[in-house]
Amino acid sequence: MKGTLAQVRSYERSVQLLMVNQFTINLGFYMLMPYLAAHLSGTLGLAGWLVGLVLGVRNFSQQGMFLVGGALADRLGYKPLIVAGCVLRTAGFAALGLVDSLPALLAASAATGLAGALFNPAVRAYLAAEAGERRLEAFALFNVFYQAGILLGPVVGMVLTGVGFRLTCLVAAGIFALLSLVQLRALPARGGTAAGAAAPGDRAGLLAQWRGVLANRPFLLFSGAMIGSYVLSFQVYLALPLEVKRLGGEGSSGTAAVALLFAVSGLSTILGQTRVTAWCRARMAPGHALARGLLIMGLAFLPLLAATALPVPAGGPARWLFAALPPAVSALLLAVGTMIAYPFEMDTIVRLCGDRLVATHYGLYNTVCGIGITLGNLLTGAALDAARTAGVPALPWTALLLLGLACGAALRALHRTGRLAPAGGPEVAVR
Repeated sequence: MKGTLAQVRSYERSVQLLMVNQFTINLGFYMLMPYLAAHLSGTLGLAGWLVGLVLGVRNFSQQGMFLVGGALADRLGYKPLIVAGCVLRTAGFAALGLVDSLPALLAASAATGLAGALFNPAVRAYLAAEAGERRLEAFALFNVFYQAGILLGPVVGMVLTGVGFRLTCLVAAGIFALLSLVQLRALPARGGTAAGAAAPGDRAGLLAQWRGVLANRPFLLFSGAMIGSYVLSFQVYLALPLEVKRLGGEGSSGTAAVALLFAVSGLSTILGQTRVTAWCRARMAPGHALARGLLIMGLAFLPLLAATALPVPAGGPARWLFAALPPAVSALLLAVGTMIAYPFEMDTIVRLCGDRLVATHYGLYNTVCGIGITLGNLLTGAALDAARTAGVPALPWTALLLLGLACGAALRALHRTGRLAPAGGPEVAVR
């Protein structure tokens, strides 16, 4: 960790602030969101479909507005969108703890989603611009702070929610309010790559931005190939916990096994991300790193596939180990694959857009991958149900393995045909 902190200190103050911001953003988000469904269904007594509606509105408002948020960041500058997003999330989180009517809950949920659409593309574009030639290492460090927030947030939220969910919401809102003030005062202004191109309200200018991004065929091909990485990595929150609960039960032992998944995933990234990135950067071209990362993410489901061929222990410690260890190994391999791919993924987007309209490209990329996650989770859920009904437990793990192999092959093909190369020439390993 000392080496990681030393690397952080070697960057400009703005880059350091962006990394701390992302940790704080994830801390505030994940201390609240994992407990929102229980609050809606338990404390407020909403029907299941209404709980799904409130949560779905948040996801839809974020995924559906990423492109708008990215385009506005390129047009107005990155700092205003980052601050606006944090202010909006402050209001949304406070409202979630204070209101109980369905219209107000839907409005608060939409506000929290829109907030993410405003600041997420802007943060990544700002980081890429400020880090310059060191953006690959910057994105590796960014992922360390990102995962640290995810790891710590639910723990803090569990403590606060034990007192009351309203307290959790108000503390999370307070974190975002403080973050808004800090960024307003300390974050230097940074113009977007379309700033000054047209008036902010110029609809034709925005449409021209979007048309330009949609005409970038290598970028669209890359976005499509990378969908699989998000579907696979999301299984730490979907398929792996469901498998642990299926085998380990719903009691404290099952909960401990699920907690092990998140601990393995988060801690491995915090401790290993910068080393993995440095090793890959010295030995392989970006396209190769991306393809190998996806390959490892696909192979992450081999332990679960192998476990389906073994008899399930009747109970006791052997049953717990059978439920916990294969998913934990899968979570570790998913984290390793993500560690390999993520910094090169973020860097490739900047290279494919030629350093122009960076936030707009990030916005569209987030939308494409968000839609892919939704469809992928629906199909994964269907595969898990079909596996139980038909008595074929290997089905979902085989499908996820094949998805990783297919996406890895697609990225390798894009690399070999030069579609992942920067505008100035072919990809090379940086030594």
